[in-house]
Amino acid sequence: MEFSHELIMPNEDLPFKMFLFEGACGNYFRDKHWHRSVEIFAVFEGNLDFYLNNQVCPLCSGEFMLVNSNEIHSIDAVSRNYTVVLQIPLKTFEKYYTAEQFIRFTHDGRRQDAEIMSIIRDMYTTYRKKECGYEMKVVSSYYMLLYLLVSGYRESEVTPDMLRKNRKLGGLSMITNYIKENYKSDLSLEALAEIFGYSPAYLSKLLKRYAGINYKAYLQSVRLECAYQELMNTERTISSIAMDNGFASSKAFTRAFQEKYKMTPSEYRKRSMESRGNM
Repeated sequence: MEFSHELIMPNEDLPFKMFLFEGACGNYFRDKHWHRSVEIFAVFEGNLDFYLNNQVCPLCSGEFMLVNSNEIHSIDAVSRNYTVVLQIPLKTFEKYYTAEQFIRFTHDGRRQDAEIMSIIRDMYTTYRKKECGYEMKVVSSYYMLLYLLVSGYRESEVTPDMLRKNRKLGGLSMITNYIKENYKSDLSLEALAEIFGYSPAYLSKLLKRYAGINYKAYLQSVRLECAYQELMNTERTISSIAMDNGFASSKAFTRAFQEKYKMTPSEYRKRSMESRGNM
């Protein structure tokens, strides 16, 4: 079980981030992670298995999953799919917080579900074409989407346990952000604890209790995720990807990659390229 904290950066020309899900070719598993942004996975073709709050939530074509800020989740894409992902900065909803920097949306279906899927499809289609004035059209649809979220999906009642967990994961985000910025270096638990003013034992306990993972496993999951991105999006050699992402050797990288994806990095890269060529 691996968790990571995902740092969300908006598209340069939009006040949010919108992209195709990176597991579109299938045979992909995104480990459990969390982020401060609110996230929507809209499946237009194929299907995904979404894991949320220790429950599996299958998503089929025409369905979406709404992930709350600091909500731990993972995604399993066994087969090819066409999924658009939106990541909305939490601050967007600050006028609608139900508690201290906290807002929660329901996962249950609503009568607005079909309308939300239609809006997201139009937003992504318009954004890809990039015709004159596309930014204004996309943003106008974006605000309609926000309206539907706060008027139809926002939950007005939250429990003390929800707030407590949100605060802890929010606090851990500062630490995990630092790890993501320095994962290439030899970053020990002792050094990290000293930077943030904790004892190594307390920091280890904090990670284990609220993120369900020990420090060593977490650091490796960050390195593996970043190495995966380079493997899929560059033509760099396996050995250079391994060394530049904090692995002791290409063998160590291959071993970690094979444990997760059930094939070597070179095999996975070849299969993904063939799959993309057929899409």
